[in-house]
Amino acid sequence: MKKLLSILCAVFIATTTFAQTTTLPKNAGDNFSLEGALALFKKSKSIEEFEILINEESNNVTNLDLNNDGTTDYIAIEDITDTNSHVLVLSIDLNANTKQDIATINIEKTSNEQAILQIIGAADLYPENTIVEPFETTESIQISKGPNAPKIEITQLFVNVWFWPSVQFIYAPSYVTWRSPYRWAFYPKWYRPWKPFGYRTFYVRCAPHRIYYHKALNFRVAASQNLYKPRRQYNSMAQRNQQRTKSIKNNSNRSVEKTIINRNKEQATKYIKVKNNRSRANGRR
Repeated sequence: MKKLLSILCAVFIATTTFAQTTTLPKNAGDNFSLEGALALFKKSKSIEEFEILINEESNNVTNLDLNNDGTTDYIAIEDITDTNSHVLVLSIDLNANTKQDIATINIEKTSNEQAILQIIGAADLYPENTIVEPFETTESIQISKGPNAPKIEITQLFVNVWFWPSVQFIYAPSYVTWRSPYRWAFYPKWYRPWKPFGYRTFYVRCAPHRIYYHKALNFRVAASQNLYKPRRQYNSMAQRNQQRTKSIKNNSNRSVEKTIINRNKEQATKYIKVKNNRSRANGRR
């Protein structure tokens, strides 16, 4: 019986381990790096350049295939603006008639040469209130009296993004509001879609983007959020594909669990037969 219990424990551990190492993402949006989008936006000199960079495979920002056609989707950008607020909407054409927003980069000018920024993942693809923002830290040494060693205190700072080239570009007097000229089946000549990577591979590839950007708990861009809400684009196709991904993941887990259980049942049965044979042999002696 002890041996049988050990086998059943092994089944549980193996099943749990498989669930933790699956190559399928938990959410469809996990195949798009919000941190990576901000990293590219920071170094872009225009929104057009940003759109180019975000759609290049080598930049490791997107791995999305929301319409399940076997290749990555083109991400188009549209700017919604009103006085001191800009909302850069990142979206995908699922087909000729339907569009799905992925995320919005919300920028607000708060005073002269001061601006704040957050990127917010679409609720259809990410957990509710998925917010990412840039951050910086400062260190200070606190020296106390007596033999105690000095303490290092780390303070997190909000980043003023006013001097990012891309932010300077959209607040320039000569700026013309950007709207991508590309749409379903009409893409730039330089664009080359690729076959999506496994999720674990993509997660590793976009890891460097997570150094300077992290998830935030609160919205600091309320005005731009209100500007975006009436223009939000979403479609049930992306939600169905996300549910399908979860279904495949669950079915795969159940399939592997069933295989392991059946295999170990055979081992348990074989062990019991061997034990019974030994018992009968000892009895004859």
